[in-house]
Amino acid sequence: MTDAQKTAEDTTLRTSEDSPPEARTAPVPLLEPREGIPPVVATEEALAEVVAAFAGGTGPVAVDAERASGYRYGQRAYLVQLRREGAGSALIDPVGCPDLSVLGEAIGDAEWVLHAATQDLPCLRDIGMIPDRLFDTELAGRLAGFARVGLGAMVENVLGYALEKGHSAVDWSTRPLPEPWLRYAALDVELLVDLRDALEEELRRQGKLEWAHQEFAAIAAAPPAPPRKDPWRRTSGMHKVRRRRQMAVVRELWTARDQVAQRRDISPGKVLGDAAIVEAALNLPPNAHALAALPGFGHRMGRRQLEQWQAAVDRARALPESELPQPGQPLNGPPPPRSWADKDPAAAARLTAARTAVSALAERLNLPQENLITPDTVRRLCWEPPADPAPDAVAAALAARGARPWQVEQVAPVLAEALRTPTA
Repeated sequence: MTDAQKTAEDTTLRTSEDSPPEARTAPVPLLEPREGIPPVVATEEALAEVVAAFAGGTGPVAVDAERASGYRYGQRAYLVQLRREGAGSALIDPVGCPDLSVLGEAIGDAEWVLHAATQDLPCLRDIGMIPDRLFDTELAGRLAGFARVGLGAMVENVLGYALEKGHSAVDWSTRPLPEPWLRYAALDVELLVDLRDALEEELRRQGKLEWAHQEFAAIAAAPPAPPRKDPWRRTSGMHKVRRRRQMAVVRELWTARDQVAQRRDISPGKVLGDAAIVEAALNLPPNAHALAALPGFGHRMGRRQLEQWQAAVDRARALPESELPQPGQPLNGPPPPRSWADKDPAAAARLTAARTAVSALAERLNLPQENLITPDTVRRLCWEPPADPAPDAVAAALAARGARPWQVEQVAPVLAEALRTPTA
């Protein structure tokens, strides 16, 4: 039994922070990995040694990845951390070892333990690491009813240790990586399996372990997310842009910025801010001089850059009406709920009753509403309910929309009742 496991065994798990401060035990700072900071693996020879060690290890494998969000283009991994009983910890540089499929295969039959798995799985998939089964400690914390589910908060509340979290937003593409960053990275997987074990026991105690298994299986089986349609529409501040010509400016500037960012391997926000794009769209500057007067296109921007952005504005200004973007994306599903009262008052009443029922059930089960059932699923069910909203019909509709069996079992009865209420 590790020290962390003993601490978890001796500590009553707190899923909320209602206990008085004087009743809380001060967490023990975790300052160094058990075996020290492992060397960074950046060669095929060193990788082969890690593969052999982890293939010979036992039990679950703690896995984490660090990206350079906000610094580099895309979401690639710049460091991968692993830990397994019998193998210790490893830090792998995906720049020096861009294909980790052999490592993924070596631990393919093991359960992978990740925190907020959906954030790391895309970049891990890109380097050949795809788990068959996993345990997500963040999602487990949500299902168990913890108020805070960040890794640091979970390790503190469950295991009684304090992780140093000062390097979470650094530029992980930096080479060589500073020693304090490597220490932080190694500590992120140091207690992940211990946390997994404690959370598994807590979920079993609450009768939610099977729920968690179903959620984890769904994450592992989910295909890669398709590319977003019209990603330029997600520009921050887009709600201010009303006219189609202005939307065309946003689209042209967003596309030009993305091309520059990809070519320079830099975060798009560091090339040109969203706020500047929106300002250009609202003002439709006729020339580079007028563009330079707008916020975000100040004196620090060179003439060549200004001309580049003005060219994008000019392309939008020159488009024929037939090629201008439409005001909104085609709806795939019900309209925004704020319009339901006018479009379909009965549907609006159903939605109110359903939301109230789901909220009350989530409170009784001590978990977030969005983990009990997605708001989108509730909206779609209320907009187009079964002709006879009996529990079996509601259950079938929920399953058809991707709800897991445990969600269907819990939610179908209360939603069926909500859809049949007189107010609905």
